[in-house]
Amino acid sequence: MKPQVSVIIVNWNTRNLLPLCLETLRTAAHAGAPIVYDVWVVDNASTDDSVEMVRTHFPDVHIIANRNNVGFAAANNQAMAQAEGDFFLLLNSDAVLMPGALHALLNVAANNPNAGIVGARLLNPDGTFQASHTRFPTLLREALILSTLGRRLYGPMYPSAGPEVAAGPQRVDYVEGACLLVRRAAWQAAGGMDEGYWMYAEEVDWCRRMAHVGWEVWYAPAATVLHWGGGSSHNRKVQREADLYRSRVRFMRRWGGPLRANVLKAMLFGATAAKATAFAVQRRLGFGQPRNTPSLRQLAHALRDIE
Repeated sequence: MKPQVSVIIVNWNTRNLLPLCLETLRTAAHAGAPIVYDVWVVDNASTDDSVEMVRTHFPDVHIIANRNNVGFAAANNQAMAQAEGDFFLLLNSDAVLMPGALHALLNVAANNPNAGIVGARLLNPDGTFQASHTRFPTLLREALILSTLGRRLYGPMYPSAGPEVAAGPQRVDYVEGACLLVRRAAWQAAGGMDEGYWMYAEEVDWCRRMAHVGWEVWYAPAATVLHWGGGSSHNRKVQREADLYRSRVRFMRRWGGPLRANVLKAMLFGATAAKATAFAVQRRLGFGQPRNTPSLRQLAHALRDIE
């Protein structure tokens, strides 16, 4: 039987979290009217026996085992090109669907036929709210983020909006990529994720392209998802930060032009220099902490040759 939903999970060395993600899918899909679904795991050359674990304990799961880490966007594209569901559910390997979440996402899509992407309300493992939907980046918003003024002025979740459960489903700019329900027709119209984004901002760009070709992005607060966050990148914090900066500049260049992208580059270098200075002072005073931000050299290398 053709699946209504093809669940796609990209994995890179998250063997400790992936089983819970896969196990809870079964509960989520049957918490209400049964949903016909299949599951695809795209493994980006993990070294922790993730593939063997899936083959042994979840034999019904389709596996794409890459010999190299092709990145998050490319891995999702691989599965979407092969899966047959009317919808794709892109789910992080460190995320867990709560009961009823999948039905809530599908209900929003059914009630809003122009919804190309529907995102969930993300929660931290302790049940507190996690950034879930946000306005598209601008230079002003980037400045407020880098200076930390945004959180001081608008609250700790800035630039994300709050949970807004009482407001119900709503149309938004973009939703966070830990859990995305994507309509096949919208994917066919807008194309897959831009593989030029190695990691981070690929969902922001995708939502922008969806809107550009006439599809809408919706937030479904009734669909709750626990998200650990950083499950695949906790051992590469410095490179993760550099990847994030590169993706932000790439997005700004594509949708704001080279001038705004260059201004953002200057802002990022300024913020990085300030962090480096503060770190050096802390070390001299004996309060140094492990450095999780890139050096200016690392940042320059990350930001070169952005298309």
